[in-house]
Amino acid sequence: MNHTANAHPDMTATLPKWRAITLFVLMLAGLAGLLGRGVYLQGIHNGFLQKKGNERYSRMIEVSAHRGMITDRNGEPLAVSAPVESVWASPPDVEADRHQVKKLAQILGMNVEELKNRLFDVSRDFVYLKRQLPPDQAEKVASLNLPGVSLQREYRRYYPVGEETAQTLGFTGLDDAGQEGLELLLQEQLAGKPGNQRVIKDRRGRIVEEVGSLHEPKPGADVALSIDSKVQYLAYRELKSAVEKHHAKAGAVVVLDARSGEVLALANYPGFNPNNRSNTSSKAMRNRAIADMFEPGSTMKPFTVATAIEAGKVRPNTVINTEHGVWTVNNRKIHDAHPEPMLTVARIIQKSSNVGVAKIALSMKSETMWKGLSDSGFGEKTGSNFPGEASGKLRDPKTWLPIEQATMSYGHGISVNLLQLARAYTIFANGGELKPVSLLKLDAPVTGKQIFSVRTAHMLRDMLELVVQPGGTAPLAQVAGYRVAGKTGTAHKLEDGQYVNRYVASFVGLAPASNPRLVVAVMIDEPGGIEYSGGQVAAPVFSKVTGAALHELNVPNDAPPDNVIEPPADVIKEEV
Repeated sequence: MNHTANAHPDMTATLPKWRAITLFVLMLAGLAGLLGRGVYLQGIHNGFLQKKGNERYSRMIEVSAHRGMITDRNGEPLAVSAPVESVWASPPDVEADRHQVKKLAQILGMNVEELKNRLFDVSRDFVYLKRQLPPDQAEKVASLNLPGVSLQREYRRYYPVGEETAQTLGFTGLDDAGQEGLELLLQEQLAGKPGNQRVIKDRRGRIVEEVGSLHEPKPGADVALSIDSKVQYLAYRELKSAVEKHHAKAGAVVVLDARSGEVLALANYPGFNPNNRSNTSSKAMRNRAIADMFEPGSTMKPFTVATAIEAGKVRPNTVINTEHGVWTVNNRKIHDAHPEPMLTVARIIQKSSNVGVAKIALSMKSETMWKGLSDSGFGEKTGSNFPGEASGKLRDPKTWLPIEQATMSYGHGISVNLLQLARAYTIFANGGELKPVSLLKLDAPVTGKQIFSVRTAHMLRDMLELVVQPGGTAPLAQVAGYRVAGKTGTAHKLEDGQYVNRYVASFVGLAPASNPRLVVAVMIDEPGGIEYSGGQVAAPVFSKVTGAALHELNVPNDAPPDNVIEPPADVIKEEV
């Protein structure tokens, strides 16, 4: 049989030579391209491969710096940084099954889906899973041994005294940077500079080799505050007790070293726990002693009188017609709580006569009175540089009406913060010299500014001593074994431009009066119940804080231990 004759025509056809040649050329070109690419990467552009390799296995890790410690003036720690671990992941390197992800979520207290989104987001090379874990949690994470999940050493801020100094110290964020208070103000000094080091990590994220020299982190500097933690404790304890006893909204206490202007205590209540801020409101974090403004009421009267004495308008024994406690200015009536027909200037301070001090104020030009108040530090910040400090309000004297000048003389129509008010009273403690305030410990007292003459300052101090005597508005401010001087204040609160029947009670005093070492200012916001005046609510806090602080500081007595005279049942109150 002829098999050739029966073959299919397609099987006997010859393939065109150009097809074989084309295929050969294409294969040769591909081979040449691969060879060329290899030469390019390995010889000419070999940094590319090294970079990709390094990105896979080499990491530049940051070495956290230790934040400086904050101490009180005696070296007692108020804010310290403790080492903690944070969990991070490199999503491209993560290898974890569903069970392991669920287990990790339980340890970290995270939602499983949220954790998955972070773990497997390959668009990112680095992501934090949880910051600042306690040691036991960190150990559990490490025991899972998950590829791509690692621990990183960081620092967490801890505040040993808790609520007592919370609003003053403030706090730091997750990156250990100051967010509020002195932590924010002193950020530059406290913050260190982190170091770094290049390392090789295996596929599980573990460091297997350190390939670069360590750039050591630079720790932050320690900072000593002017605060005395023992005095701070006393102030906070008595303030808390008073706010709770009188069902008040809030309160604050400032204790100054009368000679240096250093802040020995700055207490606020209610407080908050700076070590656990999960349920803390922004209101609780506010430092009321510095950030809140209030009308000071009768605590402003000594400055009006001192200005008038300097202007030659009155002397302590000048008799003023107090109109039996009612006087009309611009069709507005000014009242006294305890009407008197005539009072000397000294007795006007002692009994807190609004009529008397208003008449003294209107004996001066508005510019003269304004200068006395402005020079005393009202209407401007104290210079503490505390974040959020209020400057208070003292209007331009050219805009004053007679009734406004009269009411400003007894602390209405003017606003202050408590630190500002305490600072102003250093004038009467230092022979007329206004001291700058400091929240940092000073090596030596700083010279202040002479506002009133030594003679005028001593006259006012004598008048302020009368305030705490029987017949004055603050016998409850007396301190056993010490002479004290001070002034009460009670003011209606101003809301939406209207005065309401809620009050701010205050007292500012000096002790010992013979040679003042302390200036203590107390403010109680909205005391409830029948007791609401400065003499009833704030003066007792002054007495307890001042007495305990003087003993703590070993200040010698300037009066017999039985010098406290029991006040009458009906304590004199200033008119509000």
